[in-house]
Amino acid sequence: MSEVKVYRVTGKMLISHDKFPEWRKFSVYVRALKKEHAAEKVYSELGSRHKLKRYHIKIEEIKEVPLEEVDDLNVIKLSQLEKWVK
Repeated sequence: MSEVKVYRVTGKMLISHDKFPEWRKFSVYVRALKKEHAAEKVYSELGSRHKLKRYHIKIEEIKEVPLEEVDDLNVIKLSQLEKWVK
């Protein structure tokens, strides 16, 4: 079974693309099995949260990071879980 890793995904997103378009930088920590899964998670979360299409999100870098570098409390707590209860 594969181990879940923590990735830092950085890039740009186009905010208010209809009135005054502005590219803003983002940096997000996500847990995933592979880099491709991390990219899909970022597209899903940013698209849902900011009402963006995929072509309004430009991912520049996906990097695996150790848990000590992560500053997102939700990702840290999820990584420390021993088991899931259904």
